[in-house]
Amino acid sequence: MPALLEKGNLHVGLGFSGGPIQVMAQMQVISNVVDLGMNLQAALDAPRFFSFDQWLVSRGRIPIETRDGLARKGHRLELTGEYQELAGWGQAVGFDSATVG
Repeated sequence: MPALLEKGNLHVGLGFSGGPIQVMAQMQVISNVVDLGMNLQAALDAPRFFSFDQWLVSRGRIPIETRDGLARKGHRLELTGEYQELAGWGQAVGFDSATVG
């Protein structure tokens, strides 16, 4: 699932595989970059969550405070491994066109 992002001289191409999680995983990475100001590597490495039915499934690297907060709100949380295939696989490349001579 490819996507292109641009802001001024900055251009990003990214894509995800992973079946039904592609859209959610890609939007989390885009939000990490756009809303949280992460660089591309940090955005791709950040823990992701996804949901099937009423289960919220998350990578095990989500802080315990966040997990406890979700549980207090009634979410049933099932932790996966550090880099779970179910969380999708993404790649991204960034380019600053202002640096081209």
